[in-house]
Amino acid sequence: MSKRVEPSPSLTDKVYAVLHEAITSGEYPAGYRLRIRDIAAEVGTSVMPVREAIRRLEESGFAERVPHKGSVVKGLNLAELLHVYDTRRLLEVEAARRGAAQIGSVDVARMRQEFELMQRAITEGAVVPYLDHDEALLAILYEAGGNPVLLNTIRTMWQHCRAYKIVGARAALDESGDNTLWRYQERLVEAADASDAEAAAAISNESLVDATDRIKAQLESYG
Repeated sequence: MSKRVEPSPSLTDKVYAVLHEAITSGEYPAGYRLRIRDIAAEVGTSVMPVREAIRRLEESGFAERVPHKGSVVKGLNLAELLHVYDTRRLLEVEAARRGAAQIGSVDVARMRQEFELMQRAITEGAVVPYLDHDEALLAILYEAGGNPVLLNTIRTMWQHCRAYKIVGARAALDESGDNTLWRYQERLVEAADASDAEAAAAISNESLVDATDRIKAQLESYG
């Protein structure tokens, strides 16, 4: 982590943002110890805003306290994976259905642009940019459904499960010739272009079931 935080009235917010980015990007993996003094030295602050930022990470589910270690980046576990992705299916299948029924041609074109950027990231093996463009593509579709509360809730779920998404994306990238990371999005764009709400809902469900199975297999392989 190379970013340094400049002093300001919202110093804790800035430290939190830096740590949050390091965790969701995979720079700080599951189990990484959040040593207060080391982080303070890296970002260029006193220990107080770092301590407060870590407390907020714990409250928001990105970190947890472990005996004899202190605060660490929250680990991945199978039970949480299943609960999180089951919740995502409940929300995103309906969001896809509503979005495809109402989306216009301009927004479909925007989805295609994000799809192209997503494929470029896959070619480059860039996991985090891939996930960013994947989420941007989906957000365009979901926003068309006209329910901002639903979209914001889904965005919160994406943040909550970013570590799991990184695991799944990396596993797919390691499989030569695997089109898992783009085939569902391609079909989703076509369903949106055809205003086929039921097809979009079915594709969303299929994609999330596949992602759950792929990530579950990876977690089980860790022993």
